[in-house]
Amino acid sequence: MIDWINFLPAFLLVFIRVLAFFTVMPIFSYRTIPTTLKIGLAVYLAWIMFFTIDAPELALDENYFLLIIKEILVGLLVGLIATILIYAIQVAGAFMDMNMGFMIANVVDPATGAQSPLIGGYLYTFALLLLLVTDAHHLLIDGVYYSYQFIPLEQLFIPLGNENVIEFIFLTFNKMFIIAFQMALPIVGALFLVDVALGMISRSVPQMNVFVVGMPLKILVGLLLLTIFLSVFYMIVQQLFETIVVTMRTLMQLLGGV
Repeated sequence: MIDWINFLPAFLLVFIRVLAFFTVMPIFSYRTIPTTLKIGLAVYLAWIMFFTIDAPELALDENYFLLIIKEILVGLLVGLIATILIYAIQVAGAFMDMNMGFMIANVVDPATGAQSPLIGGYLYTFALLLLLVTDAHHLLIDGVYYSYQFIPLEQLFIPLGNENVIEFIFLTFNKMFIIAFQMALPIVGALFLVDVALGMISRSVPQMNVFVVGMPLKILVGLLLLTIFLSVFYMIVQQLFETIVVTMRTLMQLLGGV
């Protein structure tokens, strides 16, 4: 029979890592999801993981408080790295809005409480629906489960000062902007050609006010191209989900010293 008193400290550490992961993870971290649901789901998943990771018996000593801090950092970092990459969709939408003239009409995202671009919020909603339809959110939950293979509970410190970890985080930021630019390039490039055409018209027909004609024309062209771009957008988002899973695994390997 299991002595639950001896294994309770280990279970609390598992629960802390899962809860910290849900605090910043896409979908689960949103304000529209009740806090009680997040805590209950974290307890449920921690209960399942506790019986599958072969958790050791831990003593409540001074090292236990260091383990708590370590578990919080691991959960936050692994969830945050996934959130950073998926926000490439919002950045791509901001690039499109800047060229279509929608940057003057930002809206408040009810999920995060922050301002988001119109096209960015539109594409981000479709990406989240695709995330749920393809069960990619299960892969994100698998990320926190497999983190115990690389970062065990008894590991006291994580190498945050390691140059490989710092370099990988900067490269992840760089990758996020590259993915965002690749998403926005078709529409941004087409709108650039519209600007070139309007510039040529303004030189050949000085009587035409291109500022009056250009704004609705760019919006019309941008929306038409957006309907064509959606099919390609889904393919890019699926590759983005695969990149998120690989990035999370690589970060866990670096934090675990593998």
